[in-house]
Amino acid sequence: ELLRQIVITSSLTSIEDYVFNGCVSLKQITIPFSVTSIGDYAFKRCISLTQLLLPSSLKSIQKCTFYRCSSLIEIDIPKSVTSIEDGAFHKCSSLVKITIPSSVVFIGDYAFNECSSLVQISIPYHVTSIGFNTFYKCSSLRKITIPPTVKILRDNSFNGCSSLKEIIIPDSVISIGMNCFYECSKLEHLIIPRSVTLIGSGAFKGCTSLIHIQNDSLISLDEFM
Repeated sequence: ELLRQIVITSSLTSIEDYVFNGCVSLKQITIPFSVTSIGDYAFKRCISLTQLLLPSSLKSIQKCTFYRCSSLIEIDIPKSVTSIEDGAFHKCSSLVKITIPSSVVFIGDYAFNECSSLVQISIPYHVTSIGFNTFYKCSSLRKITIPPTVKILRDNSFNGCSSLKEIIIPDSVISIGMNCFYECSKLEHLIIPRSVTLIGSGAFKGCTSLIHIQNDSLISLDEFM
């Protein structure tokens, strides 16, 4: 019989790496408040998982924990979580809404890579960088709020965010990575603050809808468009 639902006993404190990897029929799981850690790839390819409540005891979302959980629509991250590691929600293609609490200080590379249904997201204060490919091909993303604590937008951070119309780059940012906004084809308004001292190649290439650019940096944009 296919595994469809799991209730974990309250005596468990940890879900180890790969435990539910490939449980393709699993639709629902209840995780007790006793659990403080969920391992790498723990729910990898649980492609039928639609409901998940994370306990308020959880400290972090580990590497690729929910990789390819392609039926997961919405998730609230508890206020106990301080980090979202590399690839945590990579290819969660049905994820429309995710709430990231102010407790989170780190978001890793590929964290939301190819979350193609994600519409809106706010990055909490204390996060200092947007990692490599973090929002790569989030093609439904219309709005994102970047706090004035972020200093670095790394390579491909928003590459392929083809629904993004406007983004405010705070004046804390000093570096915009290679292909950072590549093919953000609906981006209309762009302000580059004076603080920016480095822009990677192709950073704004394919931004064909830009109607207003305010460049307060000392860098000419000609080679980056």
